[in-house]
Amino acid sequence: MLVVNRFRLRGEDTDGGAGDDPQQFLHEATTALEALGACAGFRTGRIARAVDEPETWLMLTTWDNVGSYRRALSNFGVKMCTPFLGRAEPEASGFEVLASSDGPGGPRLLDSDLAGEGS
Repeated sequence: MLVVNRFRLRGEDTDGGAGDDPQQFLHEATTALEALGACAGFRTGRIARAVDEPETWLMLTTWDNVGSYRRALSNFGVKMCTPFLGRAEPEASGFEVLASSDGPGGPRLLDSDLAGEGS
């Protein structure tokens, strides 16, 4: 399972405030990634910034399955990161992988974990 959380940092505030500091954002993101990484079923995590839109950031995590991800959201350490995670854009974030390619040989199709779905 892939979880894609997209974030948009605010530039300078119009009222003269500092807006979002990319270094502070990266610190909060790595703290959240560390909390998620301590949970059962976590595989990998990445934090990235868009090359052409530096105010757009992404946190990508991979999980054994949807259940492990959902259980991680109940973990105390992850709940402490809720203010940060709540800043993610309001869009679909959980995706099941239905085809995968790890190199030569072409993609392979995978079975769906959703009830009533087949590959």
